[in-house]
Amino acid sequence: MGKKRKRVGILTAGGDSPGLNATIRGFGKAAIGYHNMDLIGFRDGIRGLAENRYIELGSGALSGILTVGGTILSTGRDKVHKMLVDGEVRDMRKTILEHYEKDDLDALVLLGGGGTAKNALRLAEAGLNVLTLPKTIDNDIMHTDTTFGFATACEIATEAVDRLHSTAHSHHRIILVEIMGHRAGWLTLAAGIAGGADIILIPEIPYSVESVAETINARVKRGSTFSVIAVAEGARDLADAADYEAAQLLVKSANSPEAVRAAKAHIAAVVDSQREHTFKLARELEAATGKESRVTILGHVQRGGTPCGADRLLATRLGTAAAELVADGVSGVMVAARGQGTEAVPLTEVAGKVKMVPADHDWIKTARQVGTGLGD
Repeated sequence: MGKKRKRVGILTAGGDSPGLNATIRGFGKAAIGYHNMDLIGFRDGIRGLAENRYIELGSGALSGILTVGGTILSTGRDKVHKMLVDGEVRDMRKTILEHYEKDDLDALVLLGGGGTAKNALRLAEAGLNVLTLPKTIDNDIMHTDTTFGFATACEIATEAVDRLHSTAHSHHRIILVEIMGHRAGWLTLAAGIAGGADIILIPEIPYSVESVAETINARVKRGSTFSVIAVAEGARDLADAADYEAAQLLVKSANSPEAVRAAKAHIAAVVDSQREHTFKLARELEAATGKESRVTILGHVQRGGTPCGADRLLATRLGTAAAELVADGVSGVMVAARGQGTEAVPLTEVAGKVKMVPADHDWIKTARQVGTGLGD
């Protein structure tokens, strides 16, 4: 009797990102054509897994998707242990395990970011053979050099900064461009440096309006009539940063489920109150410098469209590496990019952690050395 073909499930979770389809293709082609596996794809992320909604993924389904943005499987942000079902919040891990066994799966591959890593770890603890691949335009996943989606988003944001230079120069304005990144400033920092932004504001370095205004006024004295500021969504001034840090400390010190819920509600309120910070900063800079200010918010345009060559290469590398790990029986890991190769990192070292921009990172040093203001 011949050896049983492995049967593997794959899904995409969290926000959409350039390179998802390229990763599905890379994994699928290697799994089916090289390792002789069968592959199914769960629709709509974790919810599709919980409801056992899947499609068979053969070679035909993988054809032509390398350059396509979004995800052919669709996605969602559900949590395996707290999913809204028929108006009730339910723990779906037991149900998912039952589906996994009923579908005769040998492994499950999840493409996603930080939230997906936590979902994957919970599923691994429930008894599933799980692997993840690091997807996010924020590049904030621990223990991987980079994530697929980041390079494409950086190109989009860089082009926006480039284009805004001309209108800022034409009208002698301050233009603030808000770039995605609630917790980490990798994307804003990279696009700001690549696009030649005059000031870059990221969550890791709280800014003061006075410092930003000083940088702008110094540019005016040197003869410059405009300034372009790259602002991360999660950038905060010193006062807002202190409020956010205090709210986080409340969560860490909470000693009961009720206290944790109350602390998290407080964090949500703080974040909500700071949501319009870029517009607030624009008004404050107008008052401090006397120069007209405008805000451009890139939003979801950063996550859409055709993945760039670097992301297609990375997605294919990670996908094929994941297929090899499944063939070797490895699970409970994230497939990380490491140099020109890959590395299997235990999910316990990834889940619940965020890769922030270190204060002494080379990109920070680079920005300072070319005269870019960082608001501190």
